[in-house]
Amino acid sequence: METEALALAQEIDFSMWGLFARATLTVKLVMLLLLLASFWAWAIIIQKHILYRATRREADRFDRSFWSGEPLDELFEQIGTDPEGSSEKIFAAGMIEWRRSHRNDGGLIAGAQARIDRSMDVAIAKEAERLQRGLPVLATVGSTAPFVGLFGTVWGIMTAFIEIAEQQNTNLAVVAPGIAEALLATGLGLLAAIPAVIFYNKLSADSDRIVAGYEAFADEFATILSRQLDS
Repeated sequence: METEALALAQEIDFSMWGLFARATLTVKLVMLLLLLASFWAWAIIIQKHILYRATRREADRFDRSFWSGEPLDELFEQIGTDPEGSSEKIFAAGMIEWRRSHRNDGGLIAGAQARIDRSMDVAIAKEAERLQRGLPVLATVGSTAPFVGLFGTVWGIMTAFIEIAEQQNTNLAVVAPGIAEALLATGLGLLAAIPAVIFYNKLSADSDRIVAGYEAFADEFATILSRQLDS
C-alpha cells in the first residue's frame, strides 16, 4: 500500500503550474487575485521610481535656473503661466499671485504675502497628491495579501482533509499534494506583500523628501518676495 502511494506521489506534478491546475476553484481564484495584486503593485513601484527620478532631475534643473541670478520676472516669462515641471508650477503660482497683487498704480493690495503663501501651498498640495497617488494600493496589498493567501491555504487544507476522510487514507504521499497546493496560496500572498511593504516605505520616504524640498523652496521664495514687499 505504501509502495503504491509512493509511486502515485512520484507521478504527481509538483511544479507551480501543476499545483495551480489541481487546486480547487476557490483556491485558484485566490491565487489569481494575488498574482494580479502583485503585478499591480510592481507596476506602481516601477512607475513611481521613474516619476520620482524625473521629478528630482526637474527640481535640480529649476534650482540652478532660480539661483543663477536671473531676474525672477524674466525667469517667469520663460516658464509661462502653465509649466509642466512641479517646481516650476510652485514658482508660477507664487509669481501669478504676486502680479495679481499689484494695483494699476503700482501699489500692492493688502494681504499680498498671505495670498502668495496660500497659492504656493495649494500648488505643493497638488504635487504631493500626484506623487503619492497609488501608494495606498501598495499599503493595501502589503497588509491584506498575507491574509488572502492564508484564506486560500485554510480552504485548500480543509478540502484536502475532506478528501482524506473520504478516501480513508492518511499516507503522507496521498496527503502531500493537497497540502502543497494549499500552501502555494500563502507563498503567493507573501510574494505580493513583501515587495509592496518594502517599496511603500521607501517610496513614501522619497515622496516626503521631495515635498519637503518644495516646501523649503516655497519658504525661500516667499522670503525673497517679502523683502521686495517691505522695500
